Amino acid sequence: MKKAQLIKQIVATLIANLDVLEKAARASHAEATHESSKAENKYDTRGLEAAYLAGGQARQAKEIVDSIEVYETLTARDFKPREPIDLTGLVELNADGTTSAYFIGPKNGGLEIEKDGREVTVITPQSPLGQNLMGKKTGQRWTTKLGGSIVKYHIVSVV
Repeated sequence: MKKAQLIKQIVATLIANLDVLEKAARASHAEATHESSKAENKYDTRGLEAAYLAGGQARQAKEIVDSIEVYETLTARDFKPREPIDLTGLVELNADGTTSAYFIGPKNGGLEIEKDGREVTVITPQSPLGQNLMGKKTGQRWTTKLGGSIVKYHIVSVV
């Protein structure tokens, strides 16, 4: 899987998310400013609630725009064998017998991308898993207590 293509897919997903969010923000703004949202009494807060929602959606849209700019300028690097995991690493990780793919990105942890029939989850270096992966190398193993049980991890590959 080419990382440049993966980054383009991340940008495309963010653009699609932005489009949906902008439509929702426009609808919320219209609701907040519509004459039917005018308070009928001091306990009627429909208009205020819609205004808060529109404001939150506008902030979230700005964050997505910022993320798109970051990913569009992101340079993917190839990792040599035994090189420590860092930003733009595409990591294949086995956790208790289940193998998953993770892309270490600068933003938007939790974003899931379908690439070549496989799900790749974006994680950031600041996330708990990202913190555990940063600096480790292919083949390394470790255990972590997670939700009261011990989870065994094994780094299968890093590209």
